[in-house]
Amino acid sequence: MTAQNRPDRLRLSDKLEISRVLTGLWQVADIEKNGDTIDPEAGADWLDAYAQRGFDTFDMADHYGSAEIIAGRLLARGGAPRPLAFTKWCPMPGPMTRDVVRAGVENRLTRLGVDCVDLLQFHWWSFKHAAWLDALHELAEMRSEGLIAEIGVTNFDSAHLQIALSDGVPLLTNQVSFSLVDRRAANQLSALCAATDAKLLAYGTLCGGFLSDRWLAQAEPKDIPDWSKMKYKRFIDVTGGWEAFQGILSAANTIAQKHNISISNVATRWVLEHPAVAGVIVGARLGERVHTDDNQRLFSFALDREDHDRLDEAFSATRQVPGDCGDEYRKPPFLTASGDLSHHLDSMPMLHKATDAPHRAGGRQVLSGSKWEDIAGYARAQKIGNRILVSGTTATAGADRVVAINDAGAQTTYTIDKILAALETLGASVEDVVRTRIYVVDEADVEAVSRAHGLYFCDIKPANTLIVVAGLIGGYRVEIEVEAVSND
Repeated sequence: MTAQNRPDRLRLSDKLEISRVLTGLWQVADIEKNGDTIDPEAGADWLDAYAQRGFDTFDMADHYGSAEIIAGRLLARGGAPRPLAFTKWCPMPGPMTRDVVRAGVENRLTRLGVDCVDLLQFHWWSFKHAAWLDALHELAEMRSEGLIAEIGVTNFDSAHLQIALSDGVPLLTNQVSFSLVDRRAANQLSALCAATDAKLLAYGTLCGGFLSDRWLAQAEPKDIPDWSKMKYKRFIDVTGGWEAFQGILSAANTIAQKHNISISNVATRWVLEHPAVAGVIVGARLGERVHTDDNQRLFSFALDREDHDRLDEAFSATRQVPGDCGDEYRKPPFLTASGDLSHHLDSMPMLHKATDAPHRAGGRQVLSGSKWEDIAGYARAQKIGNRILVSGTTATAGADRVVAINDAGAQTTYTIDKILAALETLGASVEDVVRTRIYVVDEADVEAVSRAHGLYFCDIKPANTLIVVAGLIGGYRVEIEVEAVSND
């Protein structure tokens, strides 16, 4: 294959140059779900066939069956240019100590058979469990030691990506769903990438194969055999259903006919042309289907204004996927293969434990473990009957580290997550909040703080007071207290 016929490449950093079409290995888990394991050498042969065509950047995860092992066999063969293996670590929510994080990364190194992970991408199931930021700082330390070349995250929304960046974590990428059906990443997340050095790696660009010629003018499927299509059928349903989806397919088909390409090419090119997107991840069913020829056509054309207008018209007949990127894994409706998190987690552990209030019959309280709770004599939250009072809360990591010290909006997001963790422990949720009080030290921060508050409370609209004060203890830019009324 000549250089002109190979996929476009992009230098992400001084350590990584990638194919702009990454080969995704999530379907290894689907192939192996009944207990059969792909022979590692045969799997490496299939990956090598992709690499020889220029598709030499592979994306996998700790839970993608034997994908890491297969990729490791390919890397062990040597040769130049060396393929890249991007993987993910998706731990259970819990304390992210140095030992826990290092064990997770070392397992990736062992399965891949390498001394350094090219891109370690971190996924976190619930931001109410604040240890995610501890984990990212531990990963940054391992990056400085040379055990990780670069750090990314996966399924982070814009607000939490902002926290990590403002807190000094050297994140290179965020891997999120992005397609003609799921256009959330074109909004706040793309704006954040434009303002920073972060880039997006887009998955789900073909919606598990639904965005292809095969499904044009076809009846809605009733029996869906593979996990990928089960998942993306939920995306189609929540954005307007099969008829609206056929409108997108029809528009993409008209464009495909114009450029003499496939619907899949149109769908993928639309994502690739977004400035925030470094690359798209196209899944491979190893040993079954190879789409390198079709994927190569992605770089033979560009969408023009007429093409974008046609797609925009089709979009107008659909709805947006609810929430921000990654919400499909964190709140209903869970847009996963099973419609919940049962394929990923047995349960979602809580950050705190509620205890009986010793001085009040029937009262419950939450202690966060802060040394100041004993020094000053207070609890993070108290429940009296169905009323819950949450103490003034700040963006504090660990014992006393101020998070995102110069970013009041990021501090607000981190603080509200901590408050919601306390409410959850006492059987309440964000919908039960009836009042918030916010204290800021700089009037210039009011809009950023208000927008962060609105991400949680825009639909709930509790009573709210925002006060500019002379200062807050510890150098914080914002402090928040909350009252809630629970039905429990």
